[in-house]
Amino acid sequence: MVTYLAVAAATWGVAMALSPVLQMRAILATRSSRSVSVAYQQVLLVGFLLWLAYGIAIENAALIVPNTIAAVVSAATIVVSRRFRER
Repeated sequence: MVTYLAVAAATWGVAMALSPVLQMRAILATRSSRSVSVAYQQVLLVGFLLWLAYGIAIENAALIVPNTIAAVVSAATIVVSRRFRER
């Protein structure tokens, strides 16, 4: 049961990790990130990195995989948001 729960949680974690791609698509379509909070993404990025470090420390793939993806997507969202921030 624990293994099934870990797989389900990790799978949903990957889906959640990829969800900011929708935000990046909107930014690229409108060429503006005015409605996106970069600070929020930065807070999320720190959390993802902490969970990733914990997953590595306990050698738990169910934590490592989704948080690696989340950290990369969150960092990309920050970069795209800053690039299209109106001055």
